Amino acid sequence: MPHLDVNWNLPDGTAYRWFVATPGSILLIIVAGLVFRWFACRAIDRLVARAVTGTMPGVIANSKAGEFLADLRPGSQERRSQRAETMGSLLKSITTGVTLAIVIVMVLSKLGQPVAPIIASAGILGGAFGFGAQNLVKDFLSGIFMILEDQYGVGDVVDLGEAGGTVEAVGLRVTRLRDVNGTVWYVRNGEILRVGNQSQNWARTVLDITVGYEADLDLVQKVLQEEATAMYEDEQFAGVIIEPPEVWGVERFDKDGAVVRVVLKTAPLQQWTVARAMRQRVKARFDKSGIRIPATFHTIVDEEAT
Repeated sequence: MPHLDVNWNLPDGTAYRWFVATPGSILLIIVAGLVFRWFACRAIDRLVARAVTGTMPGVIANSKAGEFLADLRPGSQERRSQRAETMGSLLKSITTGVTLAIVIVMVLSKLGQPVAPIIASAGILGGAFGFGAQNLVKDFLSGIFMILEDQYGVGDVVDLGEAGGTVEAVGLRVTRLRDVNGTVWYVRNGEILRVGNQSQNWARTVLDITVGYEADLDLVQKVLQEEATAMYEDEQFAGVIIEPPEVWGVERFDKDGAVVRVVLKTAPLQQWTVARAMRQRVKARFDKSGIRIPATFHTIVDEEAT
């Protein structure tokens, strides 16, 4: 039987390097990668928790005002939670992929494999992909920040510039919304330069009431204040009108009469309902009080008939 003589004390340390040093280094790299991923995921979880809580700008977190305003939008907490969890899952996947790629490259380096071509190829491929799909990357990054910042969500009424309406879906690349005529608009997130959200935290009903110049403006303002206050105290609008209404007074003078402004602070998406109800109340009260709402009549003359 031949004698197998293994020399573990080679001058160049080949055996030690392959059976001790290299496996130990690889194990250390893997452990470091797992630890980094764990800390990164913990940080992402904390970020998601803060995003789920969310506070109105200028309102102290956990304050009564913050809790009150946070509950104004129906389903806002659930929607915010879903978006935050989606973004958390996405960020964790990205963290895992980047960490895995770094660990693989470092392990190959420890095994003596040339990693410079791999890194160069990845850089060239990434540059080519980024240049060819720069609009897609732009849309993707814009979608991430819009979701993280809670700029709008499903059910919100928004103005995106050329398109406006109720948001039906929010994706990482496109936002789908439906306008008042029922038209569905698909807007790329990277093309959204501004967002006007009419559904966040609170809204305001602004009514400009025109009365004739012969009307007593003090009486007009008194009537508007009484009707707005009665509407605020009505149980039907409890939780809809969230602050006592205000009559700001004479806003301007038009050709038809004086314009008096009354404002009511409402829950999100309720400003139009409040405005319609308030107009009906004001018309009925003006009729009883003898306050005239000016109307313009146009006379059409048929020259052929004359």
